[in-house]
Amino acid sequence: MMKKKLNIKKGDTVKVIAGVSKGQEGKVIKVMPETSRVILEGEHIRKNSRHTKPNAQNQEGGIVKQDAPIHISNVMLVDPESGNPTRVGRKQVDNKSVRYSKKSGEVIK
Repeated sequence: MMKKKLNIKKGDTVKVIAGVSKGQEGKVIKVMPETSRVILEGEHIRKNSRHTKPNAQNQEGGIVKQDAPIHISNVMLVDPESGNPTRVGRKQVDNKSVRYSKKSGEVIK
């Protein structure tokens, strides 16, 4: 089975276009290609509550907020030139496949 190439990578800045966190921007912390989901870093991005017992690391226990995974179809890459959400294309440059912004045509590193 061939691994699916995703248009979003770790470290990219993306904007949430659907769901609870719609309109928020965040940086991608982790990409999960098996489930087509990403985890974003950000203050107002969707969080899951996890109830934890007291232990050696966490003396208090209680409710801990964790970054929740968001489906990759609900986020859009932010164009590095204009700062607006853009679709991503792939093209060959020096026999290497690179991502580029469909809005500005600029290559995304």
